[in-house]
Amino acid sequence: MYDMATATINAPILYVIDFDSTFTKVEGLDELASIALSGQSNQSSIVAQIRDLTDMGMNGEISFSEGLRKRIELLSANKSHIQTLVEYLRTQVSNSFLRNRQFLSEHAENIYIVSSGFKEFIVPVAAELGILPDHVLANEFRFDQEGNIIGIDESNPLASDGGKIKALQSLQPEGEVYAIGDGYTDYELRQSGLASRFYAFTENVRREKVVAVADYVVASLDEFLFHNKLDRSQSYPTSLLKVLLLENVHPAAVEAFRKDGFQVEFLKGALDEDELCEKIKDVAIIGIRSKTNITRKVLENANRLMAIGAFCIGTNQIDLDAATEKGIPVFNAPYSNTRSVVELAIGEIILLVRNSVTKSNKMHRGEWDKSAIGSYEIRGKKLGLVGYGSIGTQLSVVAEAMGMEVYFYDAVEKLALGNAKKVSSLDELLKISDVISLHVDGRKSNAAMIGKREFDLMKDGVIFLNLSRGHVVDIPALAEAIKSGKIAGAGIDVFPHEPKTNNEPFVSELQGLSNVILTPHVGGSTLEAQENIGKFVPAKLLEYMNNGSTYGSVNFPEVQLPKLTDSHRILHIHANVPGVLAKLNSIFGKNNINITGQYLKTNESVGYVIVDIAKGYDREFLREVRAIDGTIRFRMLY
Repeated sequence: MYDMATATINAPILYVIDFDSTFTKVEGLDELASIALSGQSNQSSIVAQIRDLTDMGMNGEISFSEGLRKRIELLSANKSHIQTLVEYLRTQVSNSFLRNRQFLSEHAENIYIVSSGFKEFIVPVAAELGILPDHVLANEFRFDQEGNIIGIDESNPLASDGGKIKALQSLQPEGEVYAIGDGYTDYELRQSGLASRFYAFTENVRREKVVAVADYVVASLDEFLFHNKLDRSQSYPTSLLKVLLLENVHPAAVEAFRKDGFQVEFLKGALDEDELCEKIKDVAIIGIRSKTNITRKVLENANRLMAIGAFCIGTNQIDLDAATEKGIPVFNAPYSNTRSVVELAIGEIILLVRNSVTKSNKMHRGEWDKSAIGSYEIRGKKLGLVGYGSIGTQLSVVAEAMGMEVYFYDAVEKLALGNAKKVSSLDELLKISDVISLHVDGRKSNAAMIGKREFDLMKDGVIFLNLSRGHVVDIPALAEAIKSGKIAGAGIDVFPHEPKTNNEPFVSELQGLSNVILTPHVGGSTLEAQENIGKFVPAKLLEYMNNGSTYGSVNFPEVQLPKLTDSHRILHIHANVPGVLAKLNSIFGKNNINITGQYLKTNESVGYVIVDIAKGYDREFLREVRAIDGTIRFRMLY
């Protein structure tokens, strides 16, 4: 016998999705008006009126039918404009829908788009992501013989108030209906009782009146799928993860994270330890530059932190040991601003050797000093590089091309480029150089590596540059060496104590000294360098978050992983003790889990195991994985 109650219980859930500002990032009719009126003097005025009407309708402030008709009256478009709109809307599909096209196509029989928009531009766009054309319920335009829009099909129930309710009623759904949208008309499906749940979708626009009446608020399709335990592109929705970016990192970084669906908080300045301890709570990713210190105390307050990005070369402002102990990889930008620092160094060397700074200052005071005394070419001068890393080596090449003799000292054995010569000690380098430029890292052992003793070893009239770290130079000793004439000119970009924001004053013993260039830690601060860093560091962080790859991490075993396909990926971070991989494989074997790929890398502190497994397993085994002795952190990627 046919049991109606059983049929209803077993009926599949229908997913009813809005189109404008949900499936796509924009309102189709608003964009059509903008396209049709392009180049006309009244474009901005009419488009603004149409958008105001759209917002009023979406917020339930005017009846839908009234708003629709007023918008159509203002519209002056034809079929050619609709085709242009379709091409544009293909570039404006919401990011989370693009990420989950597999869900849309696999569940196509149970997905409907119910929209107050128009089939003419909805069907071509939605069909490309797997939506069945006959599952698009929307309005339709009326055209004259020239293809101009002259109205709408008034017989379509979606052209009237309560149109979405009438359209859904026509489907006669037997099971549950979940409505997803950004407007009040989407909520009306829930209010009418046709939909059992209404999800306010806020990825593109957040309407507070709609959010207030929703059963659930979701910032992405991933979040909706996660809530309903459905297959999705992200095992844990990025819209539930917070990114904190400090110190005015480049907007490219903000865009990269937002495009991937993360919540992003952006601050221009640095934070002190206590401020950061409070701010970092519930943050999944933090991005900093050189002024913010991530200490052990800060990390103890970071209950959800998964990765750290240093938008600079150095990482001495981060407690790497503490980060490693907590299973948090740290990524930096070792090469992105190299060229910018090198160019600043070359520019300052030329200006200081030429004594141009002193002459410029005199000119500003009204003094005309047309003399060659104290002015030299850099050709033939000996450049001594303290540190021969990425910046030192590139500076070596550029300086040699300009005729300088290059010498370098590095505690680590390095291959000399071009005709550069390595010397056996720092003292030797200081004694022979006409120009000395520091390019060392910020480790504690480098503190005050250049002080009175080192200045005394230098030639009289030497040119001295520090574009590395502020604490490596004894500033009072440098000031005395400049005043005595031991140093003929200095270029200093970094200081032991630097203001956290542009609003704080800068004070130094070097202020007002002759032939001294002071710059506010801008060696890598060119638009090109900051944009490069703003793209490079987020790419590394996102690769780790989305794929598990740690290539480029400064504190973690480096693993470059293939793209995850048709498997689920387990990421297991543990203390570097014997037997963890054997325990993992024992768990997989006991639970009949098929391994499709396996990777292991360790360093002196931690081990990092990555296992790709076939889909279709009992999730109970995950408890055993988490319980393995020495486990620091565990997560799974889909």
